[in-house]
Amino acid sequence: MTTDDTISLFLEDEAATIRLGEDLALALKAGDCLALSGDLGAGKSSLARAILRAIADEEGLEVPSPTFTLVQSYDLRIPVSHFDLYRLGDPSELTELGFDEALENGICLVEWPEMAAGELPVERITLTLAHEGNGRRATIAAAGAQALRIRRVLAIRNFLDDAGYPDAKRRFLTGDASLRAYEAIHHEKVERRIILMDWRPHPEGPPVYDGKPYPKVAHLAQDAYPFVAIANALRERGFAAPEIFKVDYTQGILLIEDLGTEGVLDDTGRPIAERYRQSVACLAQLHSMPFPRDIPVTATHTHHIPDFDRTALKMEVQLVLDWHIGWKRGTAPSEAERKEYLAIWDGLIDELATAEKNLLLRDFHSPNIIWRPQESGVKKIGLIDFQDAIIGPTAYDLASIVQDARVTIEPDLFRLLMDDYLALRHAQGGFDEAGFLKAWAIMSAQRNCKLAGLWVRLLQRDGKPGYLRHMPRTLAYLNVALEHEALAPLRDWCARAGIGQSES
Repeated sequence: MTTDDTISLFLEDEAATIRLGEDLALALKAGDCLALSGDLGAGKSSLARAILRAIADEEGLEVPSPTFTLVQSYDLRIPVSHFDLYRLGDPSELTELGFDEALENGICLVEWPEMAAGELPVERITLTLAHEGNGRRATIAAAGAQALRIRRVLAIRNFLDDAGYPDAKRRFLTGDASLRAYEAIHHEKVERRIILMDWRPHPEGPPVYDGKPYPKVAHLAQDAYPFVAIANALRERGFAAPEIFKVDYTQGILLIEDLGTEGVLDDTGRPIAERYRQSVACLAQLHSMPFPRDIPVTATHTHHIPDFDRTALKMEVQLVLDWHIGWKRGTAPSEAERKEYLAIWDGLIDELATAEKNLLLRDFHSPNIIWRPQESGVKKIGLIDFQDAIIGPTAYDLASIVQDARVTIEPDLFRLLMDDYLALRHAQGGFDEAGFLKAWAIMSAQRNCKLAGLWVRLLQRDGKPGYLRHMPRTLAYLNVALEHEALAPLRDWCARAGIGQSES
């Protein structure tokens, strides 16, 4: 039974209480205060223990009661402070216990919140446990984003029950740079874990071009249909994309195959040459195969793969104008600079008219490649995060991997990967190397101009300075692309604007 801000759940036994705690662990974020109320023996400590062990992903984590120490802190994926205020002398003592600092940096679980109710944040989650028959009644009150997160994890629990995985154990796996998050799902019915993709529907953003929001102009997937369509089409052609077990398209929840945990980098974050070479071989085979434009997904829905069109290409390269130049030199580009830059790109896009075009996975680089040593051929390379796939110059995906945005590809490895790809494509027959290399230079420049602006946007708009560490690499990659004769106008423009020189 649910009202606007209150959720009421019957917990039939201790296992259900633990399961609720594990689910709540996936909903809590830094800055959340969860106030746990209830009589002695109502299950507050069991719930807190389940939350802590789930966030730690360690079932044997020692969780002593903070009854006498009043607070116990845990340095986990998200820092958690567990308060027990039963013996608190005065509400003002909460400050002395470091509550404010703990809440600023992490999650606060508070048992007996009644002892300092006036000192706790107004925007908190309250969870009251009460005995009911042979079980317990949990009543959760929250508002705003906190309520939405709690309802979301409970909706996912219902999805898992409907999918035939009741009592499944859920653990946070990762969140990516977009709006998706992933959970590892463990259940006795399956030998190995499966992956849950949490892809919540979101309202459209403000219009940025021709009355359309950015995702529509850039052809970014807004629901699960493109992911399922591309995954199935890749699998049908012998590539290692995840099998789709169950989908709720309306809610944006998917259960998919776990392709593995190994990547293409070593323990120090450096590229493993053999794995990159296999990735390039996989790409060469993909580029040689015809791919359908329209892929049936359900009886009523067909996914049409969009083009990487002029509008999308130009909108991405404008990130340099909108973010990078002002950050680099302190002044925004003049109207004349903008006009010249965009005219140059119109010319370069015209040059792509005769380029080889096929399916682009779009972000074919280290974070999205799984190494599968037990497999052979192209199946050694597990493909993920391809929901934004489009039709465009095949050279784009090669630029993505041989100039990995998050990993430095040294010149020797770069040349080896390029040579591998070109040799494989020549072996397939009918390959125009000169035309391909021109397209490669243009698409490399397009991608790196986009990234040079994106890193600054992440810093200034989103408060994420860590991405700036990629800037020197991005500019070095851009310089490589600018060496091609077709890029001479852009090379000259960048030199005048001060772009392409290494920055820290």
